[in-house]
Amino acid sequence: MFADALRRDADRIGAHLVHVLGDASDLPVHQGMRYAVSGGKRLRGFLVMESARLFAIPEEQSIWPAAAIEAIHAYSLVHDDLPCMDDDDLRRGLPTVHRKWDDGVAVLVGDALQTFGFELVLDPGCHPDAAVRADLSLSLARASGRAGMVLGQALDIAAEKADSPLRLDQITALQAGKTGALIVWSAEAGARLAKVDPKPLTDYATALGLAFQIADDILDVEGDETTVGKAVGKDADRGKATFVSLLGLDGAKQRAAELVEAACDALSPYGNRAQTLNDAAQFVISRDT
Repeated sequence: MFADALRRDADRIGAHLVHVLGDASDLPVHQGMRYAVSGGKRLRGFLVMESARLFAIPEEQSIWPAAAIEAIHAYSLVHDDLPCMDDDDLRRGLPTVHRKWDDGVAVLVGDALQTFGFELVLDPGCHPDAAVRADLSLSLARASGRAGMVLGQALDIAAEKADSPLRLDQITALQAGKTGALIVWSAEAGARLAKVDPKPLTDYATALGLAFQIADDILDVEGDETTVGKAVGKDADRGKATFVSLLGLDGAKQRAAELVEAACDALSPYGNRAQTLNDAAQFVISRDT
């Protein structure tokens, strides 16, 4: 069952993060790091480990980039929640880092988690070949930085100050960076570890990442704050253009379903070995958190 597979990998990744952070002090920045990487679905880390299984990569190797992407993702959430960004009070049903501590600690926690992610992916435990580790690190930098996630965040901030709402193609480009880039890197990681062409996984994850964001937009309309674990309805309150505002609720659901079908089609070269990744795509549009 997919939910069980996701939970098992989430537990493995969580245990690995606890282990590698075990020598950290009790300073607020280190407390905040442990706090920020706890909980969550760990879908990105799961994609790393499941894509690695396609190529028989041992879990003791794939756990390193899986933990790395969760650290990078956590950093992005800590910074995204800050008052100068989205100003959120809740994350995963708990106070955000800047609410539990303060803005300064939250900035440092995000900074530390970002560099920690690269420390993890460059650890020799990730792969014995330094060139493979370098490839993972370079591609992660591109996915998370000025041409990837950070670019998407910048476009999102600019859109809030724009005179007119974004068009559908603009929102699609924005979310390809903000949400999609890290999801694509996660799914490609197994192929990179195996030194094979990641193209089928790239196509899979590109469609998956967009479906994930559309599902988020739908949850912002239909979700419950207690279940989702963060504030809902904020996009509509801000008059922000989303897939739901442009396509309508039914149109957004239809588009997400089409993207999931495209994602699954992209996995055809792997046959039945990719069934769990197919299940992950279906999970993305059926989740309630």
